[in-house]
Amino acid sequence: MTEPIIAPDLVALDVAAGADKSEVIAYLAGRIADAGRATSVDGLIDAAMAREAQSATGLPGGIAIPHCRTAAVQTASLGFARLNPKVDFGAPDAPADLVFLIAAPESGGSQHMKLLSALARALVRPEFTASLRAARTPDEVVALVEDVIAPAAPKPEPAAKTAPATTPEPEPEPDRAGKPRLVAITACPTGIAHTYMAADALKLAAERAGVELTVETQGSSGSTPLSAQTIRDAGAVIFATDVGVKGRERFAGKPVIATGVKRGINEPDAMIAEALAAAQDPDAATVDGAAPAEGAESTAQVGLGGRLKQALLTGVSYMIPFVAAGGLLMALGFLLDDYTIGNKALDPNMSDGAYIALHNTLWNLPAGGLMQYLGAVSFAVGSAAMSLMVPVLAGYIAYAIADRPGLAPGFVAGVLAGTVGAGFIGGVVGGLLAGVVALWIGKLHLPQWARGLMPVVIIPLFATLITGGLMYMILAGPLRWVNESMTDALNGMSGSSKIALGVVLGLMMCFDLGGPVNKAAYAFAVAGIGAAGAGVAQWEMMAAVMAAGMVPPLALALASTVLRPRLFTEPEQENGKAAWFLGAAFISEGAIPFAAADPLQVIPSMMLGGAVTGGLSMALGAQLRAPHGGLFVMFATNGTWWKFLLALAVGVLVSAAAVVAVKTLWRRDAADAAADSTQTEAVAA
Repeated sequence: MTEPIIAPDLVALDVAAGADKSEVIAYLAGRIADAGRATSVDGLIDAAMAREAQSATGLPGGIAIPHCRTAAVQTASLGFARLNPKVDFGAPDAPADLVFLIAAPESGGSQHMKLLSALARALVRPEFTASLRAARTPDEVVALVEDVIAPAAPKPEPAAKTAPATTPEPEPEPDRAGKPRLVAITACPTGIAHTYMAADALKLAAERAGVELTVETQGSSGSTPLSAQTIRDAGAVIFATDVGVKGRERFAGKPVIATGVKRGINEPDAMIAEALAAAQDPDAATVDGAAPAEGAESTAQVGLGGRLKQALLTGVSYMIPFVAAGGLLMALGFLLDDYTIGNKALDPNMSDGAYIALHNTLWNLPAGGLMQYLGAVSFAVGSAAMSLMVPVLAGYIAYAIADRPGLAPGFVAGVLAGTVGAGFIGGVVGGLLAGVVALWIGKLHLPQWARGLMPVVIIPLFATLITGGLMYMILAGPLRWVNESMTDALNGMSGSSKIALGVVLGLMMCFDLGGPVNKAAYAFAVAGIGAAGAGVAQWEMMAAVMAAGMVPPLALALASTVLRPRLFTEPEQENGKAAWFLGAAFISEGAIPFAAADPLQVIPSMMLGGAVTGGLSMALGAQLRAPHGGLFVMFATNGTWWKFLLALAVGVLVSAAAVVAVKTLWRRDAADAAADSTQTEAVAA
């Protein structure tokens, strides 16, 4: 028989479970593990705290719902504590006295997810939370919870009937006469609690406002997608999500209010009001118009700095595939022939590699033979891909600001940045300028017959004209001066200034593991080796950046699989095995699962090793001509491969030792706190 999701031994009433949320989570995780429902109390604690690191689980009204899905849980379980004193879980109004730890198995079935989501929905109802506060025994709490999850429990099938259809019966059509209509999507990273709580909070707010709202929950217990007719009838759409919206293109052209899932729980009335206002505003941001990127907040909630960061990160993320492919192909050309393949000697308008590839064939090989020809072809194709780096950067910065209408002026601005000698800096400025101009033109009020021409003719034409004119007539000189000054300053660095630059770049590469700071350092290095006059200074900077970016995944792989595996959860140990390859290939994101679980322990430890590697690489003079590839492009190090590997090895050892030391001390403190908590509970009992 299936174990019930909650039992009296998982309930604690009026207890002092800890001074902060980590202690409360440890207390409830211990009860679940003691009941034989989890194989590892540490694994359950780590998974729940990793979810807390993404966003606080405290809710208005003194409620907290820490939750997670993890392989450490065998049976879907609810641990409940009514706290005295209350503990802060990050709610906007007050600390929490009602805490549910929702523990789901990693491979939990949809039925368990439905039971857990039913509880989450009940927590937005004041009468249910009042009953929990009034309960006198654990059995009363169990009965209250079973009452609210009963509708989601499986029903026995009549013996004479076949299995029920998988498609649920449609609900009776409500009376919609005269009511405004809205649709909403709710989704959170784990898809267990906040997804469904936001859905119910928005529905209740819609009822109070006299609005017809249909919600699609994109959570772990599944959902019924909104019908095409429902979407067509809606005046606006609400995205209350912390993750990307599945099927976002279905809402093309609809005004959108987009924000995090917790705002859907905390401020549902305000979101309904904003959606109604957007439905009446023809200039409101629309999906596939000027909407925010997936997972981002709407323009009403994001400041200028936030929008600039989103735009720059979008441009860099689209640029990187061109850089990786182009740079690796150029490095392959060096491997097949030699570094002179790129020298401009045969034709002033093209490199040797491009000239050889263009003027020879497999049936008419150059004097250098087959390997030289293949190297020339590889180098020429890679150079073509790298030449698109700045135009793609500028184009997608503009796209992030003004959507599709910004692409044409953005790409042109990127090409012009190369033409006027403004380089990478010119691409950033040109992309931002193109996006702002395109967005401004898109907001002009034109006759209805002209609005259909806006995205394909009017905006691209005039935005390109204005941006290009400004780039040539006003910005060309200043941007070229900035670009040349940066290049000269870099070439003039030596000694301590060069080492300091390596330390700073190493810190940036390990700060957010693929985020905006990491991407900024990487883009700076790539722009250097992609410049026409790239030399030793740029190659040294690229080596420092790549070596530092390899430190986090390799250090965590070493710590979790070799040095002290017991300090890491089972999923982290599995991630550690994969991180060996990810680190070797220069994929810093291989460290993200570790950083998400324990950011305060992991990130500073990784930054320490990254700083050591960056500074040591610059001090030793390691060089690298390839912008990506890690250990697989050691042939592009100009013979300095041992310097690169030495700097990398030292940084990996420093970070691995640091994270092991911090986790050991942290665990010892947590064990002492848990012992004190247990003693306090015994005294209280």
